[in-house]
Amino acid sequence: MQILIADSLGDRADAELSRLGCTTTHISAGQPLADAIPGHDVLIVRSTKVDAKTIAAADRLGLIVRAGAGTDTIDTTAAAAAGIFVCNVPGRNAIAVAELTMGLLLSIDRKIVDGTIDARNGHWDKARYSKAQGLAGRTMGIIGLGSIGVEVARRAVAFDLNVVAERRANRTAEIERAIRALGIRLVDDQASVLREADIVSVHVPGGAATKGLVNAEFLAAMQHGAVLLNTSRGSTMIEADLLAALDSWRISAGLDVFPDEPSSSSGPLASTLAAHPSVVATHHIGASTTQAANAVVDGVCEVVLSYQRGDLLNCVNLTTVEKRASTLVVRHIDQVGVLASVLAVLRNEGVNVHEMSNRVFDGALAAVATIAVSHAPDQTAIAAIEAIEPVIGVQVQK
Repeated sequence: MQILIADSLGDRADAELSRLGCTTTHISAGQPLADAIPGHDVLIVRSTKVDAKTIAAADRLGLIVRAGAGTDTIDTTAAAAAGIFVCNVPGRNAIAVAELTMGLLLSIDRKIVDGTIDARNGHWDKARYSKAQGLAGRTMGIIGLGSIGVEVARRAVAFDLNVVAERRANRTAEIERAIRALGIRLVDDQASVLREADIVSVHVPGGAATKGLVNAEFLAAMQHGAVLLNTSRGSTMIEADLLAALDSWRISAGLDVFPDEPSSSSGPLASTLAAHPSVVATHHIGASTTQAANAVVDGVCEVVLSYQRGDLLNCVNLTTVEKRASTLVVRHIDQVGVLASVLAVLRNEGVNVHEMSNRVFDGALAAVATIAVSHAPDQTAIAAIEAIEPVIGVQVQK
């Protein structure tokens, strides 16, 4: 497979993908992605935006891999319309982001940044820097209890912080187990989290649902003197509202992200927010450790390998089959053409296939096809499938 890597993943990525039999190329400096995409089967990106124009220019593209968790920089709708899978690599940089989050918190509480600047300038001020509240016994509220939020909670508990988060439905079993193991207390809504916590850490994905999350109402609900930590997305904050809260000395903040970050990796920074004396700022480096980079490369390779094998990992733009949809289970002799005959019956009956898998039993004599369909086939269609000579039996599950 021909793979285009649009952002730097390090030499290790090329080596590991080469081991999978892939050929990698890199986008040239200043080259538009839409010009580079033809001739490639897979596109791997980190921060590069993948718009509808790029997707339209692709002639062989079947998979876009986001080397990270968030996919808000990819037009997943356009990719879905073009039949292109979009997969991500969630959780691989969670520990790195969690470590930075705790670093920001410690820096605020112990005034590490200001103390370092004074020391480098030859100024000793033990009286000023001896004043710190400490962390043990305080309460951290986590907004966004996913893989990163859980890793933050794990470290917060180690610092004897109490952790509170919003109760949500449909969390994964892994997250539910972590909540119980760590003793995270769940409350009914976000307002309760903000009201109870004197440290609030934001770990939500980017996108329309979280844009402007940290606004005047959010900030007003926080305790006076609370600490805001944000290592998620700059778009989650309304800068004017946050500046107002900082100017009133109601809160302090540790920020790794900003609403208007420079597009380049280095250069001038014109940010009133980053320059505020109540802010400890880092340069959107939450996921940037060697450990995290290696873990992300491993995750990317797992996604590509699964795609090579006809499977998918962490695909974000496939429709989930409705629970009301029926499932057709066809046991059959493992012969060429059986499934084609089954699908022809379904086509003639106007039954649409949503998902399908076919597993072969030991000995390669028989197999079972599991077909998720739009609605249950009628008895005429079932009889027609049963009449296909290699078919052993048919079941309809609702």
